[in-house]
Amino acid sequence: MFQYATARRLAEKHSAILKLDVTGFEEYKLRKYGLNCFHVLEHVASKAEIELIRGNQNIINRARRKIASIFGFKNYNGWIFEREFHFDADIIEAPDNVLLEGYWQSEKYFIDISDILRCEFVIKYQQDNQSQKFANIIQNTESVSLHVRRADYVQNALTNKVFGTCNQEYYNRSVRYAGERIFNPHYFIFSDEPQWAKDNLKFDFPMTFVDCNNASRNYEDLRLMSICKHNIIANSSFSWWGAWLNDNPNKIVIAPKKWFNDNTRNTKDLIPEQWVRL
Repeated sequence: MFQYATARRLAEKHSAILKLDVTGFEEYKLRKYGLNCFHVLEHVASKAEIELIRGNQNIINRARRKIASIFGFKNYNGWIFEREFHFDADIIEAPDNVLLEGYWQSEKYFIDISDILRCEFVIKYQQDNQSQKFANIIQNTESVSLHVRRADYVQNALTNKVFGTCNQEYYNRSVRYAGERIFNPHYFIFSDEPQWAKDNLKFDFPMTFVDCNNASRNYEDLRLMSICKHNIIANSSFSWWGAWLNDNPNKIVIAPKKWFNDNTRNTKDLIPEQWVRL
């Protein structure tokens, strides 16, 4: 979603067609391509179009790409690399007909097309009955979503080394902070390991565990998080977007101060200024 949003902003600036490179999903096993659940501009680039900029993936072009990324070349023949994790203002001035490679995890890349994105990041499928029941409770309480991301963060050694997980103390601090500022909060717990959440999260407030959606319907959880009045997110772009799409003008959003175990990444532009970092 970050990648789409950043590219969408450039496409809007240049009145150009945004095309999506989904070739990475041919080898990426953790998840399938998922933007097709939204009302996005879904034009998929062909391999021939991608190779016009990137070249075919022979050993020479792979070596060129590696050298470019190591030496921090930002623009290599129209192939633009993300050099740093924090916001790079040069990107929003990039020319037309480029290939973006990076994560682009800052709203500063696309804040000026927020209205467009809020229209396009709308789930196009009708809500199922079970999720609708949760939605009814969410809309009639002082709802606070609380997201626990575990699964690959715990099971995959490399991912765990980079990210780690938000611990129980973070959630305890966040719930206390929200409880001091929100009258009669009701917490809705979302997690890819719902049983862990049920076993470990105990708060002196009303709690509802949203456990009806599996990975193939994770967009339902995103939609439910976005209609909560307030949000406590994990170090996860999934709940980041659930909170960002929340259109409550008085929302409280709490995010972890420590996003990575890897302290070399500068996350100063990751969290919007109005959000609280604990």
